[in-house]
Amino acid sequence: MTRLRAPFGRWEPASLSEVVARFSGLECRWWVAGGLAIELAVGHRIRSHGDIDVLLLRRDQREAQQALAGWQWWAADPPGSLRRWASDEVLPPGVHDIWCRPGLADPWRIQIMLDESHAQEWVSRRDPRVRRPISALGMTTAEGVPFLAPDVQLYYKAKAPRPKDEEDFDAALPVLTDQQRQWLVDAISMTYGAHPWSRRLEA
Repeated sequence: MTRLRAPFGRWEPASLSEVVARFSGLECRWWVAGGLAIELAVGHRIRSHGDIDVLLLRRDQREAQQALAGWQWWAADPPGSLRRWASDEVLPPGVHDIWCRPGLADPWRIQIMLDESHAQEWVSRRDPRVRRPISALGMTTAEGVPFLAPDVQLYYKAKAPRPKDEEDFDAALPVLTDQQRQWLVDAISMTYGAHPWSRRLEA
């Protein structure tokens, strides 16, 4: 099995317009995720980005190969290494991170994240108690670009916040609705326990 060990090579993230062009024809739901999702929620640029993330539900994972037909797909399995993802392979539940590039000599362009679901509910891969309807998992820009709701994205960033995660939280906090704040407080408390973000969300 072909496998790569960190560091995996350079990134040249695809533009948002390229991501939209490649994924908008899919029949399944997809969302821009990561720091760019926070920027889409806020409505302006916050910081530079080393990659671009696209979220799919695990049950729709093969759609990623359709969107990026002809590319190379590498699964983080286990974390800390990458292995080739075969076109006929269904990735197991523990694998949720896929790096994609047009060819072997090309930089990485798009990162696919897989999340869990049950029927019509999204289920957090961090804590199966944290759920919400798939129909409410994301939002859409005026131009029709789907992106992960900021409270859900911040929930994932809350596990071990890096400086860029703190920057994203600071930028998103003023635009969160009361309902989003409460959902995030409850989800953080359930999964991570006491957290400094919770006090700011409740202020």
